[in-house]
Amino acid sequence: MKYVEYINELIGKKTSETEKLVLFGQNIAAGSCLSGFTKNLKVGEGGFIINTPNSENTLTGLGFGLMLSGVSSIFFMKQQDFLLLGIDQLVNTYNFIRRKNPTASFTIVFIVVDVGYQGMQSSLNNFGDFCSMARIPGFTITNKVDAEEIINAHLVSPGFRIIGVSQRLFGQEILDVGKSYSNNEKTLFQYAEGDKATVVCFNLAFPYGLELHNKLKEKGIDSSLFSVNAVTPIEWSRIIENVKKTKNLVIIDDSKSENFSCDNLIINALEQCQIDNKIIIKKEFREDWLFPNSEELQINYNDIINRLSPKL
Repeated sequence: MKYVEYINELIGKKTSETEKLVLFGQNIAAGSCLSGFTKNLKVGEGGFIINTPNSENTLTGLGFGLMLSGVSSIFFMKQQDFLLLGIDQLVNTYNFIRRKNPTASFTIVFIVVDVGYQGMQSSLNNFGDFCSMARIPGFTITNKVDAEEIINAHLVSPGFRIIGVSQRLFGQEILDVGKSYSNNEKTLFQYAEGDKATVVCFNLAFPYGLELHNKLKEKGIDSSLFSVNAVTPIEWSRIIENVKKTKNLVIIDDSKSENFSCDNLIINALEQCQIDNKIIIKKEFREDWLFPNSEELQINYNDIINRLSPKL
């Protein structure tokens, strides 16, 4: 099943089981339904689905207003960049709302435009930039495991959060991987345990990390594989303990930003661990970064394998 189909199915199941839930957003029940992302969504008894005009600041405020009134809602947004229009609501209104300890749920689910070739509108893909502005709980979805756990735990639970899905992965088969650990907050997932290297993925970089993990395994290098699905405060101890054992750290962060989520982990790892080999793969800003170009990370997996092999 495709990534977009699987997440659509999970969301649809959750919303159809939830009573008095309001779903709203531009053309979420008409036209392409956000390229199929919101296709055939249903709500439980007493719920509504509302197709809205493009007015992100007003719609974000609507969600917070419903929340204060005890009504749970989900705002589906077709592009992460458009959330910039709701900055005042995300910071000032949310700071007011959270002091009220609302019992209703408000979730903004948006598509991260990370395919590329779209010019200035695709110049922002870093989920962490939004979360860090007002300590907003946020979650990225990259595979079958985190999709199930994040949607079931957070889509309609009391409080406010944002959830991002990757446009780059829409047409790809949903990654079905085993899991060895996830924290209670569903912000940190571990998919494999190894004693030769520690691979940690940030933002929406998990598919790259999984490919690297599999290529390392083919060469007899067992690696631990982690994915950090959020940037609000994370306890790094599980990763740190793994790095102390492997002494080889590979970080992959596909954020298109100067504010990399991985930097905090790097600082903690350098302070607490003896690291023989540190490989950091980040988005590079070339002169043409504001022009249409690919958003794919260019990773030389063989080079990483060669750099790790002499150390093992």
